[in-house]
Amino acid sequence: MKKLIIAASLAVLFAGSALAETIKIGVTPGPHAQIIEKVKEIAAKKGLDIEVLEFSDYVVPNQALNDGELQANSFQHQPYLDNQVKDRKFDLVSVGQSVNFPMGIYSKKVKSLDELKDGATIAIPNDPTNGGRALLILADKGLIKVDESKGLKIGPADVKENKKNINFAELDAAQLPRSLDDVDASVINTNYALEAGLDPSKDPIAREGEKAPYINVIAVRGADKDAPWVKTLLESYHSPEVKAFVLEKFKGAVVPAW
Repeated sequence: MKKLIIAASLAVLFAGSALAETIKIGVTPGPHAQIIEKVKEIAAKKGLDIEVLEFSDYVVPNQALNDGELQANSFQHQPYLDNQVKDRKFDLVSVGQSVNFPMGIYSKKVKSLDELKDGATIAIPNDPTNGGRALLILADKGLIKVDESKGLKIGPADVKENKKNINFAELDAAQLPRSLDDVDASVINTNYALEAGLDPSKDPIAREGEKAPYINVIAVRGADKDAPWVKTLLESYHSPEVKAFVLEKFKGAVVPAW
């Protein structure tokens, strides 16, 4: 009788394993990676195994997804995804929102934007989407005025008024925290600020408002958007457990968007 029970138990175990599906998700180091690790725990209970792969920049995760090396990625906001799809002809779509990372302006040389001197240098991301986002923050804080007809797609050439003659140093987003010793201020994405040991809720001399256009998304290939595992992934990400984790772990530096 015991042998029958053991055999039956093993059959159930192996049947469950056979039903499990494994996907690879690309993330950037820091919050996105930490959040997906929590999502992984929830998804495993639903029969979805997640392998998390970290990428150090913003370009490769979309290329890897488009090439089929990943099944999903979670690291970018919608405007950045839109720009990548347009410029690189990727067949990628957003299937759900994740979190918001209010961008911050950091400085080791001044304690407020008012202290910036004429001719000051501010570092911003060199990709079109996040660079434009940084300029919009500076405009919102009254440092510059930009060509509003361009919407979110602006660069330094679209600055129409610059009373302090600010110079813009365009750098790779991951390098921005390291630029703080060399510039007067730097507009840094939250994930890279956290990775560098900065506190996005306390250290910025100014901070972006929680603007909906910059909410981060989970992306997949167009052909996979209706796959059953996508529904499981979103249910796992949007679970109460993950929301509680984000609120407790990041204390306002990262905000759940669901």
